[in-house]
Amino acid sequence: MAGILDEGQIMSTTWATEMKTTSIGEPARLVPTLTGAILGCGGWVLSRSCNDTGKVTILFEFERQACVDIYSMLAAGVELSRGDHIWFTELYQCTFDNRQDCGTEIASIELEIQTSTTKTANASQASLAM
Repeated sequence: MAGILDEGQIMSTTWATEMKTTSIGEPARLVPTLTGAILGCGGWVLSRSCNDTGKVTILFEFERQACVDIYSMLAAGVELSRGDHIWFTELYQCTFDNRQDCGTEIASIELEIQTSTTKTANASQASLAM
């Protein structure tokens, strides 16, 4: 019967998400700071970039058992949305309830951060030019 698991079997769920956040941090400092923090929490940075508009993108993965560390690090450095907080809460609760079976499974986040320093600097330069 579909949907019923035999004893000892676990249901695998993919824990991957895209998060769009904001930060008042300077992109040139934000990228290495977050990269170091992710690595310090046991994560793996797969790619990272920063463009001229101040948008920082970091793709990273981590073992689910490190979700509290990753959440704490992100919540301290960027403005997470309500949905992002809920995603981390669900990930933690599911991992805690099934830590024997899924603690070493991988979660993935594509983090897009819009920094405000570039917008503020551009606005300041524009007002000075007038």
